[in-house]
Amino acid sequence: MKVRSMTGFARVRRTVEQGEITVSLKGVNHRGLDLHFHMAPELEGLEHEIRAVIKAGVARGHVQVHVALARTAGEAPAVNRELLSAYLRAFREAAAEFQLPGEPDLNSALRIPGMLSTGGEAELGDTLARAVVETAAEAVTVFNVFREREGAATAEEIRARCRGLCGMVARMEEIRAGAVPAFQRRLRERLSELLHGATIDAQRLAQEAAILADRSDIAEELVRLRTHAAHLDAMLTGGGEIGKRLDFLLQEMNRESNTILSKTGGLGDLGLTITDLALAAKSEIDKIREQSLNVE
Repeated sequence: MKVRSMTGFARVRRTVEQGEITVSLKGVNHRGLDLHFHMAPELEGLEHEIRAVIKAGVARGHVQVHVALARTAGEAPAVNRELLSAYLRAFREAAAEFQLPGEPDLNSALRIPGMLSTGGEAELGDTLARAVVETAAEAVTVFNVFREREGAATAEEIRARCRGLCGMVARMEEIRAGAVPAFQRRLRERLSELLHGATIDAQRLAQEAAILADRSDIAEELVRLRTHAAHLDAMLTGGGEIGKRLDFLLQEMNRESNTILSKTGGLGDLGLTITDLALAAKSEIDKIREQSLNVE
């Protein structure tokens, strides 16, 4: 399955003997699958089946589901006479009790929920009910095509940023190679200041520089960053539901960048260069995370 965005839209119409069925789906980001249904009372009995159809094709996202049935002229709504009678009776009783003038307004009465009826859900029939569910399934297919197109664009942007991140890691690895000589030079300068020109044992100097370099070594962090970047690319290639896994992986990548920043204080100009690169890497990771928030 390809990478899918959680943002998408689909509208499918189907003409049947009883009228026209319209199913619309609109999705945005969400941590899980959150379905909100909007449909006429006569269709509410189909919500469970439509929900199952959507869940089979959509894993995450806040999805607005609109289902409508426009009846043909032969299926014109009928007035709920029992409800209209109750409305008129209540109107006249209230007018008499409070001595108010006026007559009932039919237009207002017809706008009362349930006043106009097409016969209720029992009259949908198996054929019409099946057509509504099939239309919902078709809408899910169109919805996923839209989301896969958006997902492909998002995945390509993430890959591009991931390549840039790997370039920064390669540059930091090059700079790291000069860390020990830099430490030796800085240590010699510092000791010369403290000892006022006294002789410094070269072997001891090398040992101290090696210890400091080891404490500030970023080799492991760089290897893990490169490994995580390769894993990220593999996840995008594999597709499927990867949004939550991407979030966990990006947290690890951000942690490695923070560790690199905490270790580069004693490298002088080299350290400043690595700091700039690590900050740029963090920025790329944050931008990748912004894009990943829209991935299913």
